[in-house]
Amino acid sequence: MESVIPPSRTNETEFSTAEMQRYARHLTIPDVGVEGQKKLKAAKVLCIGAGGLGSPVTMYLAAAGIGEIGLVEFDTVEFSNLQRQIVHGTGDVGKPKIESAIASLAEINPEVKVTPYATRLTSENAMEIAAPYDLIIDGTDNFETRYLSNDLAVLTGKPNVYGSIFRFEGQVSVFAPHLGGPCYRCLFPTPPEPGQVPSCAEGGVLGVLPGIVGSLQANEAIKLILGIGEPLIGRLVHFDALAFRFREIKLRKDSECAVCGTNPTITDLKEIEFACAMSDQKELREIDVHQLKKRIERDDQFILLDVRETAEVEVAKIDGSVLIPLGELPDRLGELHPREEIIIHCKAGGRSAQALKILMDANFTDVCHVKGGINAWSLEVDSSVPHY
Repeated sequence: MESVIPPSRTNETEFSTAEMQRYARHLTIPDVGVEGQKKLKAAKVLCIGAGGLGSPVTMYLAAAGIGEIGLVEFDTVEFSNLQRQIVHGTGDVGKPKIESAIASLAEINPEVKVTPYATRLTSENAMEIAAPYDLIIDGTDNFETRYLSNDLAVLTGKPNVYGSIFRFEGQVSVFAPHLGGPCYRCLFPTPPEPGQVPSCAEGGVLGVLPGIVGSLQANEAIKLILGIGEPLIGRLVHFDALAFRFREIKLRKDSECAVCGTNPTITDLKEIEFACAMSDQKELREIDVHQLKKRIERDDQFILLDVRETAEVEVAKIDGSVLIPLGELPDRLGELHPREEIIIHCKAGGRSAQALKILMDANFTDVCHVKGGINAWSLEVDSSVPHY
């Protein structure tokens, strides 16, 4: 296959003596050599996310000599990130991830330009952000941004190097309809319903797993840039860390795909609607942790419903709460009485808002959820409850 890098840009690339030494082990590979290293230096790669996947991806791309890495990240470093997000260190806790990532990448290779985008990727800014780049790497951790990155890549004609992780399993593929393969929507036309698929924060992830999957993503990006090998276009690789087993799945384009099909219905990012978005979330009744504390101290009669996963309760819990994980809630509504007052909490407020909507739809009337969840409780009310 051909490189995704325009030849005109490659021809203008030169190396310093220090760079020749730095990339010596690349230069001696026949399939890379000087010309291949020029392609790497001429390349511009956009990585969405500087978390579990974004860490190894950007670190290896920087080490490989990618000319410019665009990095989209708006979050700050937390202690719970350090188990897997290796571009950040203990001293970075509380800092913007974009800042600590830039510092780490500069230490790895100061020759690489890192362009920061300290913002959330949205349908309003995505096209402008992606414009200068040759390919997109999906390092996201939520479905809304994952679908947005896919649609962005399709509409701009750029390869989308996809990766995902959960507990002990990971997936990697290259979605590139303009190169003959399918896109992410060909596999999964719409996002799952709220609570149907736990996030990494909810279900956990083995710390080394994003290192493995992210390295595979970096490998695919380098192959696309060099124009060598067989990229994972039309193929998805599933990795099971417990069994140490790789499984390849053949993928096909969906002619009825909403974004890359014969008659696409999505031709502008602003047309995207996400099933996992809650448009009426602002109307949901909520209380803060201080109000909850007062209710508990007054010994008010209510059910404190915890909709996290069982493993999370083993880490931290609020005494007196009743556990029904969000994914089980629709089938266990019979355990709750519609006339009882129910206050719902989760880790940070997202799942509890989803649970509240489920209860309201089932005609529960005296219900609300806790803003900020148990993490806010830990930070603002009871520091003996671990923050995770």
